[in-house]
Amino acid sequence: MSAGRVEVDARGERCPVPVVMAARATRGLPRGAVVEVMADDPVAAVDIPAWAWMRGHTVEVVETGDWTVYTVRVGEADDEGGGGGSDRST
Repeated sequence: MSAGRVEVDARGERCPVPVVMAARATRGLPRGAVVEVMADDPVAAVDIPAWAWMRGHTVEVVETGDWTVYTVRVGEADDEGGGGGSDRST
């Protein structure tokens, strides 16, 4: 059973907007849900993984050339020993 997938297009947005959009997209999502964020702001390469780690999510980063895709799995870092231990999703 899929927990769900949400796509966030943050291309053209600048810091801190991509990470804010990612955080808003995870609100209310169940553990295991996937949020796919597309961003072309170079600062997102630091912001999104750091935010995900602090919230106990995992993130996979794939550069496509013109932008980067950040695949965030909600609440999955706890299973891998990562994350900041926060119960909040934003």
